Amino acid sequence: MKTPSLTSYLLIAVALAASLSLLACNTMAGIGEDVSSGADAVTDSAEKNKNY
Repeated sequence: MKTPSLTSYLLIAVALAASLSLLACNTMAGIGEDVSSGADAVTDSAEKNKNY
């Protein structure tokens, strides 16, 4: 049986890093949307409650 070469390990590492970075990107986009909607809610509440 032939042992895996360094190129095979490198290819696997690059594929794993690429998939993890895509997952992180989606997670960060979701967090950004949550923070943005929270900020919008605070802004709307402030607009409704100002008395001048």
